[in-house]
Amino acid sequence: MKHDNKLLSLSLGLGAMMLFGAAPSGAAPSGAAPKGTAPKGATASETAAPPWAASPPFSSHDFSKPLPNSEPGGREVAILAGGCFWCLEAVYEIMPGVIDVVSGYTGGKTARPSYEAVSAGMTGHAESVRIVFDPAVVSYKKILDLFWKIHDPTTLNRQGADQGTQYRSAIYWTTEEQRKAAVAAVDEQRKLWKNPIVTELKPAGDFWIAEEYHQDYYRKNPERGYCQVVISPKVEKSGLKK
Repeated sequence: MKHDNKLLSLSLGLGAMMLFGAAPSGAAPSGAAPKGTAPKGATASETAAPPWAASPPFSSHDFSKPLPNSEPGGREVAILAGGCFWCLEAVYEIMPGVIDVVSGYTGGKTARPSYEAVSAGMTGHAESVRIVFDPAVVSYKKILDLFWKIHDPTTLNRQGADQGTQYRSAIYWTTEEQRKAAVAAVDEQRKLWKNPIVTELKPAGDFWIAEEYHQDYYRKNPERGYCQVVISPKVEKSGLKK
């Protein structure tokens, strides 16, 4: 969603906060950098931050190819979509057992999509995160438990003020065990929500890393209005922030 009317988006977002107890992923408060705009003059405040997952430098990724859906050394990959990828990334980066989180695009039909094309609904991709985790420390089930906690799986193609198929709720499994766990998790969650769950369940396809300015957005820009009003409440709700 293009945040042309920032005051309207913030108003919708605050309304959603009161309804669901957490800020939506799409409300852009006045003074915040619109999504799709590289931050200007932002100063990283990492010294007081929780123990973030140490992502490899962006330059180490091959931007022209999709990232693999598996990892060596007993590590596992989870791919989730639940609205704005900045929000999911911020929460999973502080989850014990998570090794790496990157924001990107998946579930579409075109190669190497740009943020602008995804935002316009031209590619069929969803904003998503690729999570590398150690299953000896955190289970896939716990990763899914957190997923339900920080987004609304009952709003079709929408999270808060963000609307469009790129903001859909989705679980893209990378192994047969993940598929079984995802199906079981949805069946369990159906009992807990008043409205039907619309989360998409599909095998993982190509995951394309998003542009560099999207990576670690919350960690690098904690003082921005968007981060304080939209992302911080989700981090607090996760119960992971110390």
